[in-house]
Amino acid sequence: MKGNMNNMMKQMQKMQKKMMQAQDELHEMTFEATAGGGMVTVKASGKKEIIDVEIKEEVVDPDDIDMLQDLILAATNDVLNQIDEKTNDTMGQFTKGMNMPGMF
Repeated sequence: MKGNMNNMMKQMQKMQKKMMQAQDELHEMTFEATAGGGMVTVKASGKKEIIDVEIKEEVVDPDDIDMLQDLILAATNDVLNQIDEKTNDTMGQFTKGMNMPGMF
């Protein structure tokens, strides 16, 4: 019985190490989303930090700031959703079969 417990602990430590490596890899990734046919581009790290926002000059209209704001929001929400999906796909492999709501 004690041998089984030791083996299980070793397996858990291996899994924890793999999870940490996967999380580190996710954090190093860069994600990109566009809105308005490429008029606004938002880039973010896997840590959900916005690292770049590009706005094409032709979309800047002082009389229509609302449209520009909407494009920025759309691209930002899209890039954050991409990160969430990738995180769930990557980290989900470690929690298959476990009922751990809200874990990732």
